Formats: sequence, C-alpha cells, structure tokens
Amino acid sequence: MAHKSRERLNRQFDRLQQRIPDAGARLLARLRRPEARLIRIPLGIVLVLGGIFSFLPVLGLWMLPLGLLLLALDLVFLQGPVNNAIVRGTRRWSVWRRARRDRRKADKS
Repeated sequence: MAHKSRERLNRQFDRLQQRIPDAGARLLARLRRPEARLIRIPLGIVLVLGGIFSFLPVLGLWMLPLGLLLLALDLVFLQGPVNNAIVRGTRRWSVWRRARRDRRKADKS
C-alpha cells in the first residue's frame, strides 16, 4: 500500500513540476532527491507553520499544502491523505474552471 501511495505522490509531483515555471521546477526536482531530506523536512515544517499563520502579511495559505507535500515525501502516514487531498482539489478546480468558462460563453451569447 505504501508503495502505491509513493508512486501516486511522485506522479502528483511530476504533474506539479510540469505546471510551474522552470526555476521552480528545478528547485522542486532538487528537493525531491533522497539526499535533500535534511533540507526538505525542516522546509516542510516551516511552510506548514507559515500556512497556519497565513493571516499575517507576507505569509500565505499556499504554504500549507506545499509544506505537506514536502513532508509527505518522507512521512509515510501523510502520503495517503495528501494524495487524496490533491486529487480532490484538482477535480474541484477543474469543475470550477469548466463552470466559469461555460458561464463566460453564456454571457457572450
């Protein structure tokens, strides 16, 4: 089961790397390497804490899911919940974008 979760998480990371700018994709690729574990875990914790305090200026809610993603690479118990959250979030985002596009088409006609 953990192997499937790990593969699914890697597919999610691959998809994310394709969607972000090159500089971010290169950084993410370096962070995904096994030897980057000593950087990845503290960075994930800092991002989660920053996401929790997103009401403060400069910090944002975007930090929470990114931190959880990084932590899920090393913490097996987070892989399943993070995978499910990514899949659900992606589906909802697609439905929202499709509905928005359809509304715009209807408004133009």
